[in-house]
Amino acid sequence: MPSQALKADIQPKPKSGLIWLASYPKSGNTWTRAFLSNLAAILAGERERLNVNSINRFTIGENFTQFYEERLGFKPTEQHRKEIAALRHDVQRWIADQFEGLVFVKTHNGLLNDQGRPIINFGVTSGAVYIVRNPLDVAISLSHHLGKTIDQAIGTMGSLNVETPINDRRVYEVWGSWTQNVESWTRKPHPAIYVMRYEDMLDAPDKTFGNLARHLLLKASPQQLALAIDHSSFANLKSQEEREGFRERPETAKQFFREGRAGQWKEILTPAQIDRIVNDHGEQMKRFGYLPLV
Repeated sequence: MPSQALKADIQPKPKSGLIWLASYPKSGNTWTRAFLSNLAAILAGERERLNVNSINRFTIGENFTQFYEERLGFKPTEQHRKEIAALRHDVQRWIADQFEGLVFVKTHNGLLNDQGRPIINFGVTSGAVYIVRNPLDVAISLSHHLGKTIDQAIGTMGSLNVETPINDRRVYEVWGSWTQNVESWTRKPHPAIYVMRYEDMLDAPDKTFGNLARHLLLKASPQQLALAIDHSSFANLKSQEEREGFRERPETAKQFFREGRAGQWKEILTPAQIDRIVNDHGEQMKRFGYLPLV
């Protein structure tokens, strides 16, 4: 089972290695990937908006089942969690070896231990971007994403050491609780871990995404940044999904890009649900400006 957050020391190595795009689910990870992918395409000389189903041209996930099947010699199932945990570092090293320079890798894993082993291979890691979102809004989005009630989603968010199922496409991730996930990546400020809030992505996209690009040493002009922000706007991503579908949408969700706004909780959550989330996650909510409630 996963432990509490690791006291890992990630040394900044800007020239090569994995850059983790990390978050608790439904916190803006795919939106961030879309921005970075569109910016990469623009910097490569492309002007057309990148299709939402093409963002994996520039980013990758590390939990695809095929990566583990190739090493095990068989397709892993629920009974093979120990074997998967033992292979994570090998898979991450292989991903790093496939690319020259930095590679952006999506994860919802906490910075935790799995089966007594660190999930993240720091030997091939150059840094991380962590996106955090108000858990009051996460609960609503997660309920739609998982096809569960809001109360069930709140229960998942408040449960320690949560792991996802294994399926034909992906091996399990170790989310932990919302608090575990957020605290594991952010409790100790580090120059190699860039933290940004979903709400700032909405309210000040030019500043927030511009600061992200500069942190990653991506030399983009103001015009290129503005174009990438426009191409990856939530409205554009949602429109593309409605027209063409989105391959990453889970079967449990009717749509992946649903609302994309902050403060939904004020209209949807009951006082009891709000109290439950605050009781579960108040310490981290206060750290990120989500308390006191406004």
